[in-house]
Amino acid sequence: MSKKPNQQPALHKVIMVGSGGVGKSALTLQFMYDEFVEDYEPTKADSYRKKVVLDGEEVQIDILDTAGQEDYAAIRDNYFRSGEGFLCVFSITEDESFQATQEFRDQILRVKNDENIPFLLVGNKSDLDEKRKVSLTDANARAQQWGVPYVETSAKTRDNVDKILCRQC
Repeated sequence: MSKKPNQQPALHKVIMVGSGGVGKSALTLQFMYDEFVEDYEPTKADSYRKKVVLDGEEVQIDILDTAGQEDYAAIRDNYFRSGEGFLCVFSITEDESFQATQEFRDQILRVKNDENIPFLLVGNKSDLDEKRKVSLTDANARAQQWGVPYVETSAKTRDNVDKILCRQC
């Protein structure tokens, strides 16, 4: 059965969450534009849409980069309600950002009221391994406890960027 020419590809809404400074925007911009932005100053949430081919089918990924809006409960809950999949990002160089992932997960589960939503734990800044504060063992243990995949990325080198954003579809 062929697709009608004017039919829009399926749309998948992915929400990026995580503490400030972990690289959510850098990952998003790297995926969208193949460029690393070192000093990005996000002040509001931004939405990005990109067509990709997944399992032989063209789909659109709508990425919401929350850019610090998580601090506002009403806004955050609206974002979480609208999401189909979640990328929970922390920096491997910052233990506090890793600890914060538990709170993000708890908030998402509370809003979605569904344990089976697509969710990925993402350790960003793998290019800074010499500054690592979160061990691979700890990150894998948390992902296993939650029953979700864990992937390490680098927005700077583009390592695993496509893998995390196309896995959610």
